[in-house]
Amino acid sequence: MRKIIIDTDPGQDDAVAILLALASPDALDVLAITCVAGNVPLDLTTRNARMICELAGKVDVPIHAGCDRPLARMLVTAEHVHGKTGLDGITLPDPKMPLADGHAVDAIISLAKANPGVTLCPLGPLTNVATALNQAPEIADNIVEIVLMGGAYFEVGNITPAAEFNIYVDPEAAEVVFKSGIKLTVLPLDVTHKALTTRPRVEQFRALGSVGQAVASWTDFFERFDKQKYGSEGAPLHDPCVIAYLLRPELFSGRYINVEIEVQSPLTRGMTVADWWGVTGRAPNATFIGDVDADGFFNLLTERISRLPVS
Repeated sequence: MRKIIIDTDPGQDDAVAILLALASPDALDVLAITCVAGNVPLDLTTRNARMICELAGKVDVPIHAGCDRPLARMLVTAEHVHGKTGLDGITLPDPKMPLADGHAVDAIISLAKANPGVTLCPLGPLTNVATALNQAPEIADNIVEIVLMGGAYFEVGNITPAAEFNIYVDPEAAEVVFKSGIKLTVLPLDVTHKALTTRPRVEQFRALGSVGQAVASWTDFFERFDKQKYGSEGAPLHDPCVIAYLLRPELFSGRYINVEIEVQSPLTRGMTVADWWGVTGRAPNATFIGDVDADGFFNLLTERISRLPVS
């Protein structure tokens, strides 16, 4: 049983990641969901997180509102991908569950202190996590691993030619995390773009009942952007790769390498400079995942989502 904190900015793919975690109580104990501004502003990411938990019938999970802007920059959002709500697609009821008391950063600090061996699972910009580490650096000793979705190497960026969105939004925060010395596993675009939806995979979700129908509807909306941009058959399910890695690490492969974050250059802001071939001599600081068994990934996702209650 892994104790985890999901730090997120839902986002349709964030929503699927949260559902995957909530559907796996035999393996993952979700201590809290902490929300950050990213795909959409904070008021919407907190709203979306509550709707997702209610959809899954998991209304006892504490959801905390966190940072509403990056450490040192103006917020950049992604409504062009996720729609004006961040969760466009199926219309869900307004959430009834309240937000938990306290700021997300304080929640991360207190939960890390109380739960040695906790795993942090950031699915959005790293503002909350970096702020927690800056305010209470001693919690690093209690965090067994940070498994995050972010960055890119081979095909490079999805928001600029050089940068992936989560890192681009708050590169200063990413720099804090990548220099923290905490065990770090990174699921970049290079692997998430190998976990593409297809019509058969989407229809499998749709056949699962209410939760599966929501996933299919989100995917129907979400994939239109990537199909047009990349000419691909479907869309990458980025964030569920983080949770799938925790559940079935054997589905993934990568290398332990040095990764530095570009924070100075306007041209390459937020680039994850991944020394895949070890040419710099800098010490490795992250396991950078490069490949996934896509069929195994979608089989896991379908099986776990089928466990959630049908309303």
